[in-house]
Amino acid sequence: MPIRFTASQSVEIAVPKQPIPIQHYLRQPQRLVNALVDTNRIQQLSEEVFRLKMRPLSFMSLSIQPTVDMRVWAESNGTINLQSVGCEILGFEYINQRFALNLKGNLSPSQHSTGTRLQGKADLEVQVELPPPFSFTPKPILEATGNGLLKSVLLTVKQRLLHQLLADYRRWVIIQTTEQGLNDDSVELPILNIE
Repeated sequence: MPIRFTASQSVEIAVPKQPIPIQHYLRQPQRLVNALVDTNRIQQLSEEVFRLKMRPLSFMSLSIQPTVDMRVWAESNGTINLQSVGCEILGFEYINQRFALNLKGNLSPSQHSTGTRLQGKADLEVQVELPPPFSFTPKPILEATGNGLLKSVLLTVKQRLLHQLLADYRRWVIIQTTEQGLNDDSVELPILNIE
């Protein structure tokens, strides 16, 4: 009998003022992926699809290592969306054939009187049919353990987002302004409306 685990996580990040608005940075989804995951665990399959090799996860006495294919794309307003489009559990064929992962998330910039803020949300759902003896474990114990595991995965992603995204954005702005010869912080770049 399949069992379902779910977790959600939201995030809000105050964006320090930079000469180039963060909306321009967010139009490059691959930068977000690189900020969220170690680059040695990412394989770019197409312009919008990335294969992420997750770290091994421990569930009860099982150790599984999902590989997730994610579609990551940007909207013209700077909103980044991500959606899982495939998943494989390496080295555990029984679970791989009975495992479904669904991850949806977004990150949007919004203007406030205090400046720009990024607001995001991620929803993660896993359905899996566990082999015996796990199938004899009481469902509330399995659900509590599985939901806790998914929460910890999303919390790890949130922590990386909080620490890596703004650092990468700052690096990107420095590179862009240096290339364009804009070293004066007071220089404002024109905002282009690209539709």
